[in-house]
Amino acid sequence: MKNLLIVVITVFVSFNSNAQCSDSLTAADYSKAEQLLSYNTYKYIDHGRVDPHWIGNDQFWYADSKSNGTDYILVNATTGKKSVVSGESLPKEADRNRDRNEIISPDGKKAAFIKDYNLWVKDLSTGKETQLTTDGVKDFGYATDNAGWKHSDKAILRWSPDSRKIATFQQDQRKVGNMYLVSTNVGHPKLEEWKYPLPGDSNVIMIQRVIINVDTPKVIRLKMAPDFHRGTLSDDVSSSGTFDDVDWNPNDNELAFVSTSRDHKVENFRIANTVTGDVRDVFTETVPTQYESGQGAINWRYLPETHEVIWYSERDNWGHLYLYDSQTGKLKNKITTGDFVVTELLKVDQKKRELYFLADGREEVNPYFTQFCKVDFSGKHLTTLTPEIGNHSIELSPDKNYFVDSYSQPDVPPIMVLRNLDGKIISALEKTDISRLTATGWQPPKPFTVKAADGKTDIYGLLFTPAKIDPNKKYPIIDYIYPGPQGGSVGSWSFEASRGDNNALTALGFVVVVIEGTSNPLRSKSFHDMSYGDMAENTLPDQVTGIRQLAQRYSFIDTTKVGIWGHSGGGFATADAMFTYPDFFKVGIAESG
Repeated sequence: MKNLLIVVITVFVSFNSNAQCSDSLTAADYSKAEQLLSYNTYKYIDHGRVDPHWIGNDQFWYADSKSNGTDYILVNATTGKKSVVSGESLPKEADRNRDRNEIISPDGKKAAFIKDYNLWVKDLSTGKETQLTTDGVKDFGYATDNAGWKHSDKAILRWSPDSRKIATFQQDQRKVGNMYLVSTNVGHPKLEEWKYPLPGDSNVIMIQRVIINVDTPKVIRLKMAPDFHRGTLSDDVSSSGTFDDVDWNPNDNELAFVSTSRDHKVENFRIANTVTGDVRDVFTETVPTQYESGQGAINWRYLPETHEVIWYSERDNWGHLYLYDSQTGKLKNKITTGDFVVTELLKVDQKKRELYFLADGREEVNPYFTQFCKVDFSGKHLTTLTPEIGNHSIELSPDKNYFVDSYSQPDVPPIMVLRNLDGKIISALEKTDISRLTATGWQPPKPFTVKAADGKTDIYGLLFTPAKIDPNKKYPIIDYIYPGPQGGSVGSWSFEASRGDNNALTALGFVVVVIEGTSNPLRSKSFHDMSYGDMAENTLPDQVTGIRQLAQRYSFIDTTKVGIWGHSGGGFATADAMFTYPDFFKVGIAESG
């Protein structure tokens, strides 16, 4: 990060006409800027976070860091009682020193792994290895991981709850074109080669779904055509870290799954008989743009005991939950409704027929603030469990009967509490103290709202300014951009003492702006689709009009000296900005574009 900051500053200072410029910046100036990077600011924060380490379902401990050291706090979740204990008395998570490419069974007795393109299983007590498949070959192996843009040796599969079966696939990439990368290093470069389909290719990665009996090895191939290597969240069938979009029933004789079309416009919900391999189509959802099953998490659930499916859809312009009959495929009722987005379904209580989920858009101050809510299967009794203004981060206990709630705003430090599932506060855990940080001259960004390029839509952002603004000066402005469409420039709307290089740049005489433009998620479907089919828009019209509006509010902003930079998609957007708006953006840095 330090080297990145220096590279960015070296280029940007050339258009800074203030007292600080390329001729006058000193090592002391850079040192001052470096003090605003995260590895320096965190040490001035007291009671900064609560990271719960649960001991069973009713107790947890966390480390509370402050100026004079660290306390270890033990909390009784039932009573809310807190006590300071020694670190040596607490159970620490043990590292099993196992191969991270192995997938442990639910009973903890077996581990599945890939060897020579076939799937194997290891008895963890004896070390005995058993080969489960025999016909896997190069580019047509079992449980192999290759999304194109990422690949590993980790097995992609889902164990059945009773640890007797495995749901996975044989991945066919035999006809897919290759990608090549050459390393840049001292000495001989290394050539890396792997299968990587490109847009427009007729041959792409396909998966043939299989069920594997473990105790007596046998492969049951599902009776269906190969599926595209797609998930409801992304082009990766394991974007959540496991084999996505599959859900076992408790008896391991049924597997619910979703088949996603290449263009993500068609989703088929299916149920397979894991003994015969027969597959039954339950229902299909088709969308004109693209389907997503949630934001960062898959929000559908199969409920075999009641023959129901909880399904996620944006069909009414907002991301909501729906209840289906898994036998008939018919919609029973809509569960959630309103102008907000269900982002993540965290708990399904089938006995009480209640859902617990995270939602954005229910807080008037900022539509990106997340709250924790619950609702009946029928759609009644929608309740906000975290009513305080701010962005709420939730961590459930192992039995999901309690949760630690940390809430904050970009310019308001966190408060952390323990609640039960009714939202009642059981214990006030910590309140973050940033007095030592502010004493160094640090200041938070200013949240703002401006109109998008359409002149109607509200968009949100953060403004970072030097600690001491001279009202008689004009300051060049740097636009940090990440255009999405699967995530935006701001990232988390919780409190952060340092956001990348943004705070540090202000110490060298720059104003920095981060604008969450249109066509990004966490708002309505129509908001997300505003530039669908035209990724080259890159939220740039919103960036330009937003900065001009800020300049009307703050006279110290110099719109004759606007720079822009970003990483990855932000690098793409930066290059686009320099060609599309050359009269507005004077300097651009496209990093890893």
